[in-house]
Amino acid sequence: MMESPLSSLTPEQWESLCDGCGRCCLVKLEDEDNGQLHYTNVTCRYLDTETCRCTDYKNRTTINPRCMKLSPENLEILELMPTTCAYRLVHEGKEASADLDSLSVRGRVFCEDLVHEDALPGHVVEWIKT
Repeated sequence: MMESPLSSLTPEQWESLCDGCGRCCLVKLEDEDNGQLHYTNVTCRYLDTETCRCTDYKNRTTINPRCMKLSPENLEILELMPTTCAYRLVHEGKEASADLDSLSVRGRVFCEDLVHEDALPGHVVEWIKT
């Protein structure tokens, strides 16, 4: 298998690759029958929906155990990221999109504190694909 272009990034380049769309911070549901992942329009409570950045980025996996911390050491989770994810696109040898306005979750989402867990299936969206 070929080495990923992501493997050669410095820590600064790695962090700057994120386009800040916020899509990876959406609550995901897994189909128990086939394992397919479905994105909802419900965000992690720690996502600032105006800036589309985590309010406690440094501690994100501690405060939210469901948070997937992508790093050069665990590129296998890229398949769980949206197809529009800059990391996923670069890994696949494609151009990352520069159109953040169309990618951003800003104005399209609800905080998980406002949505009961039982209501999550009603919040599955089609505008995000894995």
